[in-house]
Amino acid sequence: MLLTSIDPFVQEFERQFDRAFRQVTGGGNGGAGMPMDGIRRADDVVLRFDLPGVDPDSVEITVDRGVLSVTARREEEIAEDERPFVRERVMGSFTRRVYLSEHLDAEAIEAAYDNGVLAVRIPVLEKARPRKIAIRQNGRGRKAIKS
Repeated sequence: MLLTSIDPFVQEFERQFDRAFRQVTGGGNGGAGMPMDGIRRADDVVLRFDLPGVDPDSVEITVDRGVLSVTARREEEIAEDERPFVRERVMGSFTRRVYLSEHLDAEAIEAAYDNGVLAVRIPVLEKARPRKIAIRQNGRGRKAIKS
């Protein structure tokens, strides 16, 4: 039997996140259209997506069979008398997919958009949350665990 101090939830989340990141970005160009940070807390996971210049009405979040998808559209209007000579800002539609662990509650996801950052909060299921285990002591009316 192998005992480890690594949180298996975090390990699985990171593995799935890395896999999804490689699929979406083609191997690691940095997720140019929709950079994301993921934060694990005791009771939830928070994903933050940078979406500057995106109309909040164009953002769509869906969950289907354990996959969270975030789609957004950024458009730039150029007048007839204007001609771009430098175009570094990425325009168009962007989609990021994150594979959710079975330890997350996909039914209770919340999202908020503020100052160009989309925050998606995903609660951790009660059964996957850290908990304290009571230790029984011999001689106090309780039976010892037999090994």
